[in-house]
Parts: sequence; C-alpha cells; structure tokens
Amino acid sequence: MNLDPKRSTIKAPAERFTGDVYVDSINPRREGSKMIVSCVHFTPCARTDWHFHVLGQTLHITEGVALLGTRDGQVIVARAGDTIYTPPGEQHWHGATPTDLMSHLAMLEGADDGTDGTTWLEKVGDDEYAAAAAAIERTA
Repeated sequence: MNLDPKRSTIKAPAERFTGDVYVDSINPRREGSKMIVSCVHFTPCARTDWHFHVLGQTLHITEGVALLGTRDGQVIVARAGDTIYTPPGEQHWHGATPTDLMSHLAMLEGADDGTDGTTWLEKVGDDEYAAAAAAIERTA
C-alpha cells in the first residue's frame, strides 16, 4: 500500500482547451496499470477541444453542471452525481455551462503504446458551444 501526497494543480494547455481549466492528477498511469484518473475543474464557458479516446472514457460530475457534445449533435446536460461513458473512438467534448463552475473525475485506460490514448482534434467553436448551452433550458 502506498500514500501518494497531493500533486500540484496544473493549468490545462490552451492547445486543448478553451477558457480556464485546471487539472489535479489523482492516478497517473503507473507501471503495470493502465488506469488514469484526474479531477478536472472548468470555469464558466471553459471546455475541451473535440477529442476521442482509444479505450473510451468515464466522466463523473462532482460539482456544477456539465455540457457534453458529440459529433452527431447529441448534447447531454449532466449534474453533480451523474456519470457519463463515452465509448472508444466517439468524438466528443465536455465543459462547464456559461454560468457555473464544473468539476469532474476523468477516468480512462491508457493505450498499449504507453500514451493516454487521447486524440485531440479542433476547437469547439463558439456557435457550437452556444447551441449546446441552449440545451440547459430544455432540461431545467
């Protein structure tokens, strides 16, 4: 058994995110394991770029309200306590609403090549984000 002290919070790279996003690494990929877990904190309007995971991803919302979008136009509005699974290869994005902070646990398996298995794509445009944000009113 091993106690890992808390690592410093890092600011997520602007090349992969829009807005201010901060990451607390909980479980980096370790030798003999593929599990990767981070707590990701989004300020209002902040979001990931489009991306996908070779082995899928599970997100557990811990605070606030999350917006999640897929290429086929599906928008999910998830609240604290909700869990979302994105299957392998599904292009998606996730982030905070325009009015609230949002945090989630991001859980995924690393790829066999030693990477985290994430392929990053283009930015989510402001129009795409605004259309997704309109879904909040439909679920209230």
